[in-house]
Amino acid sequence: QVQLVESGGGLVQTGGSLKLACVTSRSIFNFNAMGWYRQAPGKERELVASISGTGNTNYAEFAKGRFTISRDNAKDAVYLQMNSLKPEDTAVYKCHAREISATYWGRGTQVTVSS
Repeated sequence: QVQLVESGGGLVQTGGSLKLACVTSRSIFNFNAMGWYRQAPGKERELVASISGTGNTNYAEFAKGRFTISRDNAKDAVYLQMNSLKPEDTAVYKCHAREISATYWGRGTQVTVSS
């Protein structure tokens, strides 16, 4: 069973920064892609950013220019650097990993941005 463990969430003021980390229990090379999703109360889950095994990245419109996804193959980790945070970024952020035949989710980490 693959485990994805997120960390780095917390409470930050508007304009602040946070860096989320997701460490996988399996070699990151097993996954075609990894990414971050978020879900705010009363809203649907939405993609924030993803990164493929070859390093190609994809961002939601709201994340472009503010968020950066990266990976460290040696640490089997994916990161999400979030800058210029806004109150509307408040949500539970979950790590996601996709293999050919399965997908995996972390439990999530809470990000709260105060105004």
